[in-house]
Amino acid sequence: MMAKGYEPEEERAILIRLKDGDYHAFELVYGQYSLRLAGNLRKLLKDRELAGEALQEIFLRLWNNKASIDPEKPIKAYLFRIGENLVKDTFRKAARDERMRAYFMAFTTEGYDHIERTLFEQENKQMLYDAIAQLPPQRQRVYRLCKLDEMSYKEISEQLGISVAAVNDHITKANAFLREHFTSHPSLPALITATVLLGTLSY
Repeated sequence: MMAKGYEPEEERAILIRLKDGDYHAFELVYGQYSLRLAGNLRKLLKDRELAGEALQEIFLRLWNNKASIDPEKPIKAYLFRIGENLVKDTFRKAARDERMRAYFMAFTTEGYDHIERTLFEQENKQMLYDAIAQLPPQRQRVYRLCKLDEMSYKEISEQLGISVAAVNDHITKANAFLREHFTSHPSLPALITATVLLGTLSY
C-alpha cells in the first residue's frame, strides 16, 4: 500500500485498467483502500469476522462489477458506499434475528446519547414520548424539563423543589430505563442504531 493516495490521473489510469479486467489494477485499488475500509467496518460492526466478510464482499462486488466502473469518478466513494450498504444490511438482518440483535444491542450503551439524539428527531419523537410516559410521574417531569426543555439541574431543582442530587438520580434512572427500553424493545428499528454508527464512518 502506498503511504498516500494516488493522484487523480494515476487513479484514473488504474481504474481504466481495472475496468478492462486488469487484476493487478484491482490489487492496487485493494492495497490503497482495504485497511481504511477494514478499520471502519470493525468500528461499525464491532466484530473482526463480520468486518472481514464485509471487506471481502466489497472487493468481490468491485471485481464483479468492474465493467460498470466510471474512471472519471473517485473509486473511494464507491467502495465506502458499498460498505455502508453492507452494514445497513447487517443491521436489517439483526432486526430479524434475535441472536444478532442481542449482539449488536450490547454495544449501544456507549452510544446511547447518539441514539437519544436520533430519537429526538421529529420523525422519531413519538417513540420517545411513548417511552417517557412509562416513567414514574416525577421522573417524567424531571426528564422532560431536562431533555425537552433543556433546563439545568439547578433550574429543575428550584422549579420542582427537590435537590440537585435528586434531579441527577431521576435522570440517571430515566436514562437507564430508556436505554434498556430502546435496546431490547422488539419494535425498535435497528436502522436507528445503524444510522448512528454510520455517522462515525470516515472517508
